[in-house]
Amino acid sequence: MKETFFTLFFAAGLLVACSGTTSNNSAHNADNYADSSKAAVIVFKEIEHNFGTVRQGRKARHTFTFENKGTEALVIQSVRTTCGCTVPKYDRRPIAPGRSGKLDVEFDTAGREGVYTQSITINTNATDPVVVLRITAEVTK
Repeated sequence: MKETFFTLFFAAGLLVACSGTTSNNSAHNADNYADSSKAAVIVFKEIEHNFGTVRQGRKARHTFTFENKGTEALVIQSVRTTCGCTVPKYDRRPIAPGRSGKLDVEFDTAGREGVYTQSITINTNATDPVVVLRITAEVTK
C-alpha cells in the first residue's frame, strides 16, 4: 500500500513539475521571439579580404560594405584591430533598416615583411553583436 501511494504521489509531482516547466519555457520563447523581431541585423558583403602582395612602406586600403537587414537602427559600438598598423574608419551614426554602411580599413606596411593576417572586431547592437573581419597581405621589400 505504501509503495502504491508513493508511486502515485511521485507521478503527480512529476506531472505538476513538467507542466510548469513547459509553460515557463513557452512564455520565455515567446518573449525572445518578440525581442528578436525588433532588432538590427548586420550583413557584410564579405568578411575577408586578401591584398595579395604589397610593397613594404605602402598603405593598403579596402572598404568592407554591410547592410542593416533588421527592423531597428544598427549602431556600431566599437571597432578594434589586432595591431596598430591597421586603422578602421566608419560612420558612427546609426544605420537605418534597409540602408548600407561601410568600414574603411588601412593597413600600413612600414617596417613589416612577410605574410600578415589582421583581425577587425566589430561590436554592434545587432542580433549577432560581434563580427570579425580579416585582412591578409604578403609584404615584400
